[in-house]
Amino acid sequence: MPAGSLLFVVLVLFALAAPFALWYLVERERERDADNVTDRRSAERAARRDTDTGSGRDRTR
Repeated sequence: MPAGSLLFVVLVLFALAAPFALWYLVERERERDADNVTDRRSAERAARRDTDTGSGRDRTR
Protein backbone atom coordinates (compact mmCIF):
# COMPACT_ATOMS: atom_id res chain seq x y z
CA MET A 1 0.00 0.00 0.00
CA PRO A 2 2.85 2.49 0.51
CA ALA A 3 3.47 2.49 -3.25
CA GLY A 4 -0.12 3.51 -3.90
CA SER A 5 0.13 6.32 -1.36
CA LEU A 6 3.37 7.54 -2.87
CA LEU A 7 1.85 7.52 -6.35
CA PHE A 8 -1.15 9.47 -5.05
CA VAL A 9 1.10 12.11 -3.46
CA VAL A 10 3.16 12.45 -6.64
CA LEU A 11 0.02 12.89 -8.76
CA VAL A 12 -1.42 15.48 -6.39
CA LEU A 13 1.85 17.44 -6.40
CA PHE A 14 1.91 17.32 -10.19
CA ALA A 15 -1.69 18.50 -10.37
CA LEU A 16 -0.85 21.44 -8.11
CA ALA A 17 2.43 22.35 -9.85
CA ALA A 18 1.30 22.07 -13.50
CA PRO A 19 -0.85 25.24 -13.59
CA PHE A 20 1.96 27.28 -12.05
CA ALA A 21 4.46 25.91 -14.55
CA LEU A 22 2.15 26.81 -17.44
CA TRP A 23 1.58 30.29 -16.01
CA TYR A 24 5.34 30.82 -15.72
CA LEU A 25 5.94 29.72 -19.31
CA VAL A 26 3.18 31.98 -20.65
CA GLU A 27 4.58 34.95 -18.72
CA ARG A 28 8.07 34.34 -20.14
CA GLU A 29 6.68 34.13 -23.67
CA ARG A 30 4.71 37.35 -23.20
CA GLU A 31 7.77 39.20 -21.92
CA ARG A 32 9.91 37.88 -24.77
CA ASP A 33 7.38 38.91 -27.44
CA ALA A 34 6.47 42.30 -25.92
CA ASP A 35 8.30 44.11 -28.75
CA ASN A 36 6.21 42.42 -31.45
CA VAL A 37 2.78 43.31 -30.07
CA THR A 38 0.74 45.59 -32.32
CA ASP A 39 -2.64 47.21 -32.10
CA ARG A 40 -5.61 45.95 -34.11
CA ARG A 41 -5.61 48.80 -36.65
CA SER A 42 -1.94 48.27 -37.54
CA ALA A 43 -2.44 44.51 -37.82
CA GLU A 44 -5.41 44.90 -40.15
CA ARG A 45 -3.52 47.39 -42.30
CA ALA A 46 -0.57 45.01 -42.56
CA ALA A 47 -2.89 42.12 -43.48
CA ARG A 48 -4.54 44.15 -46.24
CA ARG A 49 -1.15 45.19 -47.53
CA ASP A 50 -0.14 41.51 -47.77
CA THR A 51 -3.17 40.51 -49.84
CA ASP A 52 -4.34 43.61 -51.69
CA THR A 53 -2.37 44.41 -54.84
CA GLY A 54 -5.12 46.37 -56.53
CA SER A 55 -5.63 43.68 -59.17
CA GLY A 56 -8.02 41.58 -57.13
CA ARG A 57 -5.48 38.78 -56.71
CA ASP A 58 -3.37 38.16 -53.66
CA ARG A 59 0.41 38.06 -53.79
CA THR A 60 0.78 34.50 -52.58
CA ARG A 61 -0.35 32.95 -55.85
